[in-house]
Amino acid sequence: MSQYCFLIPIYNHDKTITATIERLLPYELPIIIVDDGSNIHTKEVLAILAEEHKSLILLYTLPENRGKGGAVMAGFQVATEEGFTHALQIDADGQHDSDDIPKFLALSEEHPGALISGHPQYDESMPTSRRIGRKITHFWVHIETLSMQIKDTMCGFRVYPLYQTVGVIKNGHIGTRMDFDIDIMVRLFWAGTPVLFIPTNVIYPQGGQSHFRALQDNVKISWLHTRLFFGMLPRIPVLLFRKFRT
Repeated sequence: MSQYCFLIPIYNHDKTITATIERLLPYELPIIIVDDGSNIHTKEVLAILAEEHKSLILLYTLPENRGKGGAVMAGFQVATEEGFTHALQIDADGQHDSDDIPKFLALSEEHPGALISGHPQYDESMPTSRRIGRKITHFWVHIETLSMQIKDTMCGFRVYPLYQTVGVIKNGHIGTRMDFDIDIMVRLFWAGTPVLFIPTNVIYPQGGQSHFRALQDNVKISWLHTRLFFGMLPRIPVLLFRKFRT
């Protein structure tokens, strides 16, 4: 039987995390929060939340910042050790529409071995530079997977099947920062994990705090696509067989 939890990586989102948690409480699922070396203000807010909701919240603190991917992977380890089979990752900054959570859980229950990911539907709040960057990434992902099945690789609103995900992480060097979402999805696809998508509204809140570093993270993502392209080459026979079989 599937056992679900929420997983929230957080780094200095003290102004939005309380509202995020309040939107999750009605689902009565355990919430794993991974504090990725946040500042003192965020730690104080997290301590209050953990005390107020001690029956649901498990707070795990990293001694130093590992990046989004590093925090999520630490959360996977905690979730696995706690006996969960699936982790629904949602961001701490309020971008994701929590009203869609029942859709994610229902589809995951129907396909327990699949990665369920949001397919973002953006409004005018999305910066133009981010929109262009996503289109470039999607172009390369279609090449790296030899498939048009992957609709989006950069949305962090997902339900991960932990057995498959932890296995992929153990067998490869996965990006630990903003390259993580792309890297883990492509490698799960390579490993034969079904990837299913649900349209979901994503916003860039006014005054919101983004930890995307334009230069450093774009360089990391560019290097990631180089590694994934060459990683795809020996997999071409398997990917083509799978493509034409379906």
